[in-house]
Amino acid sequence: MSFMMDLRTELAQVFELTAPEQKVAALKTLWAKKDTWQVVEDLPLHGFAMGRPERPTLKPAKQVPSRKPSTLEGLGALIHSVCHIEFNAINLALDAAWRYDKMPQRFYLDWARVAYEEATHFELLSGLLQQMGYRYGDFDAHEGLWLMCEKTQEDLLARMALVPRTLEARGLDATPVIQEKLRNLRGPLEGFAARANDILAVILRDEITHVQVGNHWYLWLCAKQKLNPQACYQALTRQYRAPKIKPPFNEAARRLAGFSEEDLQALNEQAVLP
Repeated sequence: MSFMMDLRTELAQVFELTAPEQKVAALKTLWAKKDTWQVVEDLPLHGFAMGRPERPTLKPAKQVPSRKPSTLEGLGALIHSVCHIEFNAINLALDAAWRYDKMPQRFYLDWARVAYEEATHFELLSGLLQQMGYRYGDFDAHEGLWLMCEKTQEDLLARMALVPRTLEARGLDATPVIQEKLRNLRGPLEGFAARANDILAVILRDEITHVQVGNHWYLWLCAKQKLNPQACYQALTRQYRAPKIKPPFNEAARRLAGFSEEDLQALNEQAVLP
């Protein structure tokens, strides 16, 4: 990045890159020059569109085939689904960093770091897929995570509440369940499963900090607007029809990610409602 180039503009240009490999490489290049980053907080940016490849084919979640990981194809599909989540996570972090102006500099630096770390996750999973004989895009995928980004693009408070605090936090709950399934695989897939498990451990560690970033800025915005965080969250989930979060909950990881005891109590109470 040139010395005076605004970081947010740079990230918006990465956001528009179509090829995943180019997006990952561009973020790695930016990260290597992080000591030179310049951030213009009050620069309104418009007109940037998310770049993504022609594949995978995107379908409603219920139309994406479910496969058991006990076959090579099934394990590949499972790893591909997580890889797709990480690709979306790169773009949602980039989108947060360039779209919303007049936030503290720390906001933009936080989301730039998240985008870079999500790119490393994507690269690890994509590499494993290639070792298995597949590539990102070989399996169908759904776009639930990105659809919520689109719905909340005009409302930063809703974005922080419903993307990192809700949808991404589901990964904290789901990852240990997936890891348990992988540990139970035996036979010729055991090596691939073990490698996938190691990658998921890295992702879980990093995702705790990513959800923590979302929680921090959600609470910061609530304090600035003098809003009760719990009441505001409930109102936003209804307004934007956020999906209901189902147990089991990884409460230990959620606490590390900034969820309060009041948050966890509300989550458990809502889980038993019809």
